[in-house]
Amino acid sequence: MKQILSLYILLIFTLFLSACEKDDDGNNTPPDNNGSGSNGTVVLTTDKARYNPGEEVTITSDKMLSGDVKVRYRHLGETISEETFSADSWRWNLPNEDFKGYMVDVYEEVDGEEVVYGSVAVDASSDWTVFPRYGFLSEFSSEVTQDDVDKTLSFLNRCHINGIQYYDWLNKHHWPLKMNGNEPAATWLDIAKREVAFNTVDTYIKNAKSLNMASMEYNLLFGAWDDYESDGVSTRWMLFSDQNHQYINKHDLDESWAMSDILLANPHDANWQDYIFEKTAQVYEHLDFDGWHVDQLGNRGDVYDYDGNRVDLPSGYQLFMSNLKTRFPDKKMALNAVDQYGQQEIMDSGVDFAYSEIWSYNSFEALSQVILDNYRMGGESRNTVLAAYMNYDLSHSAGYFNTPAVLLADAVIFAFGGSHLELGEHMLANEYFPNNNLLMRTDLKDGIVNYYDFLVAYQNLLRGGGEFNSPELNSLDGQRSINSWPPQTGKIAAIGKLVEGKQVMHLLNFTNSNSLLWRDNSGNQKYPDEVKDLRVEVHTDKVISKVWFASPDFNGGVMHSLDFEQSGNYVTVTIPKMQYWGMVVME
Repeated sequence: MKQILSLYILLIFTLFLSACEKDDDGNNTPPDNNGSGSNGTVVLTTDKARYNPGEEVTITSDKMLSGDVKVRYRHLGETISEETFSADSWRWNLPNEDFKGYMVDVYEEVDGEEVVYGSVAVDASSDWTVFPRYGFLSEFSSEVTQDDVDKTLSFLNRCHINGIQYYDWLNKHHWPLKMNGNEPAATWLDIAKREVAFNTVDTYIKNAKSLNMASMEYNLLFGAWDDYESDGVSTRWMLFSDQNHQYINKHDLDESWAMSDILLANPHDANWQDYIFEKTAQVYEHLDFDGWHVDQLGNRGDVYDYDGNRVDLPSGYQLFMSNLKTRFPDKKMALNAVDQYGQQEIMDSGVDFAYSEIWSYNSFEALSQVILDNYRMGGESRNTVLAAYMNYDLSHSAGYFNTPAVLLADAVIFAFGGSHLELGEHMLANEYFPNNNLLMRTDLKDGIVNYYDFLVAYQNLLRGGGEFNSPELNSLDGQRSINSWPPQTGKIAAIGKLVEGKQVMHLLNFTNSNSLLWRDNSGNQKYPDEVKDLRVEVHTDKVISKVWFASPDFNGGVMHSLDFEQSGNYVTVTIPKMQYWGMVVME
């Protein structure tokens, strides 16, 4: 068995290097030790993206487990159970505890050392919005096959995506579901003149539900097409750029590309609310969406109602969303705070989680502050999803995402308790979700899976509350320096957090970074050098009983107990290995 697994390791490693060489375009070549995951000889998958407490999980391995290979189940630093058996698929009954993350790994003792062959995370949460991991869909034509649906949802399931935004699935913003008499039409054209098929949308919703993924219909809060009057919308309900109701405020679109400009209604107007809520009820009658992902268009400047009164949009958003929840109490809702516009009012409206589309918050420090601000505005009870578009300038032509930029941004977002809207039929590169110009290299595909496993397995430390702090933490190796957040080029940035008596320390590797701007517009961010055997000293006024470490860059995120020495108020440990991000936990 050991010999066979060793051959698997050699084979996978060879194939991995070959794939990286094939995918690379000559710029920013990944190092051999790119840290994309565990030894990777066993690929583990689960049958759902999320589970209820006590539910049965089916775990599948792409290879038969036999001999001395063990399966181990953990919550944070504690082993719940482990077992040895021969199988390529098995079931595990989750503990009856809500909102917990688990790590399942298969390993073997080889010459006295533990070798991890594969791992997968499990989320036990009765409500997906507590730890939202948001994906998207953007292609709904009749040409989408069942195989396309299965392939897309399979990858999203492997990344534990528990909510999906259905972008531009709709017919018209003011009448989202096209009807043919009393039944939905078979097809229609979206704003960009692309075909949408009812059956494709319906199939995605039903298949996603079988994987415990929620489906959220996308629509603007106040959008109308230029034929709005013929569909029963009154001009008196609209939003105007002048006090004499001569110019409806609108979002201009190129007529060669779009079906219509987008004209804006007044979110305060009760008649508009009643109208669009009824059209939304029509959607829910025929499509089993779990809620509405509501969009806006950011700060519109001075705008007015029909009678010439200045309209305060953020308060209108709060009123609209509060009434939406009253109208559909069993449906989830989120509203995009475009560059944080109106976020406090949005959070006060009762949305289920924070959603921020980021434009001007360009530094890693500013990005992290958005997450912290959202958590505070949400009463420290709701987590954040960021729509943060990577390698934006590259997205206008065919190419590749820059792997180190994406993984470093995800490391920062996840370490501060957020999640990143980025995964769908393709990885997201700009605000027009169907844009699929940029592809993921092999190391990014592998890395993304490991990062989402990490986000789920340790969600109780990452996103389950706690208080951020700045522990005194120093490098003892004489070469690599550690500084407290915010990051500095040439150093490792440390973020501290106290969670349920545990001191958590995130180490984010900026030693090789050439920019502290997260978007990496032109794809120039460098691969960080691997950090190995880094001795660190931590100041603490507590007596420490246990120290452990985990990294999405090392052994698939599986935790490792660390030997440590405590002398007075100082604890010394050695970090075994990481590339972008490592997490040290002192109990």
